[in-house]
Amino acid sequence: MPIRAPSICQCGRAVQSGSRCPCRAQADRERKARHDQARPSAQERGYNGKWQTARKDFLASHPTCAMCGASSTVVDHRIPHRGDKKLFWSRSNWQPLCTSCHSSRKQSQERRA
Repeated sequence: MPIRAPSICQCGRAVQSGSRCPCRAQADRERKARHDQARPSAQERGYNGKWQTARKDFLASHPTCAMCGASSTVVDHRIPHRGDKKLFWSRSNWQPLCTSCHSSRKQSQERRA
């Protein structure tokens, strides 16, 4: 099976196929840290005790992941609420997902949108 040739990073280093240049990985870590500093806490975004109770009740009545059928562990907002309390609490906007689907499929869908 042929191996893809290394690529050249912006910093000038040759990077093997399938891996990332350390300078790009460091830049990503710094960018994510800056984003996290500006992001409100979960409590400030509405994920408080009232949410935990509603989440627990919803998962009890919707035990399987809407994407793969595994056991659901996350209540996902189909349409990102972006701070809109009405959309946040609208149960018709909620869907049960497993952690794997929420962390991979759903996040990649949101990035594309």
